[in-house]
Parts: sequence; C-alpha cells; structure tokens
Amino acid sequence: MNERITHLSSGYYLKEMKPKDFFPLFGQHYDRIFGEDHTFFASDHYSPEEKAKVKALGQRMGDLYSLHLGVFTAEHEFVGFSFGYQETAETYYMVCSAVLEDHRRHGLYTALLDAVIERVSDVGFQIIYSTHCATNNAVIIPKLKAGFVIAKLELSDMFGVVVNLHYYSNPLRRKAMDYRCGLRIPDAELKSLMKFHKE
Repeated sequence: MNERITHLSSGYYLKEMKPKDFFPLFGQHYDRIFGEDHTFFASDHYSPEEKAKVKALGQRMGDLYSLHLGVFTAEHEFVGFSFGYQETAETYYMVCSAVLEDHRRHGLYTALLDAVIERVSDVGFQIIYSTHCATNNAVIIPKLKAGFVIAKLELSDMFGVVVNLHYYSNPLRRKAMDYRCGLRIPDAELKSLMKFHKE
C-alpha cells in the first residue's frame, strides 16, 4: 500500500497509513476524544462462541477496501484521523473522523473530508456515508458543507439516535436525492430518466 502524504498550507500533513500503524496511534487518543460518550459496544459482551462466529463471517468477506488517514503536525505528532471501509460494491462507510481539540480551527477536518471524498470517489464508490449522534453539529455541519446530505435517522443500540449522512459521488444521484426529498423539482434530465412522460 502506498503511504501517500498530502502537505497542507498550515504546516500539517495527511498521511495514508496501514491499519497496523494507524490503530495504535488512534487508540492513544480514543478516550480523550470519545471518553465522555455512552457508546455501547455489544461485541465486548459476546460469548466466546459468538466472537468466533463473527470472526469467521468476517473472514468470508474477502479483501475489502479500507482507508486510514492520519493528521500530523510538522513535528510528526498524530493529531487527527479518519478511517473507514467498503461495505458493498458501491458503498464506503466513513466510520470515524476527528481532530484533537488543541488542533481545531486550522481547516484540518475539512482537509480530511476532502481527502476522503477524493480518494474514495476515485476508487469508484458511489456513496460515502457516515453516522453521527443527532446533536453533533461540530461534525454534521462541516459534512453538510462538504456536500453530504441527511439521508435518514436511525435508532442504534450502539449510539442512540443517529443521523446518517450520504455523499453521492455521481451528480445525477445527488440530483435525484434533492428531488426525492422535495428540495428541487425534477429537471428535464430527471423527468426523462424517471419516465415522467410516457410515450
């Protein structure tokens, strides 16, 4: 895997990482970022038999695409991250992204979003989606600004009430979503493709 580096004008840089290098750094900051939430990890309470079955099912899924980006200072300090993985042939799940509080307000979260969207879209994914606690405006608002849309609300045993945000790499799908939600009336292209006027 190519550990691609993107230098940012602020002096920080993004680095695409291997999972074995990424997760130890992520783990060092997990409690600092997420220590106050009430996430329920059901898998922590699975029986040994359940854990073995889940592991076996995971091994049947093959070599799925994943992306692990780290944000580093000019001094090579790990201060932010984003990671996710392929769920289907067209869907990428952006699992978790954050920037440490002391390093916010430098455009790093936006840079992470832009990098994920670019790399995941280039690979060919049609939908990038993420889930967020419904009041987490600090994350939801930048994602909406980046072109994500609210696709659904969900009640999760893990997080509670979550918002599902979708990014459509295909402009036609985004246009269809705007029509489906009532934001836009269908234009001539959508009317034709959706057979509004049958011959």
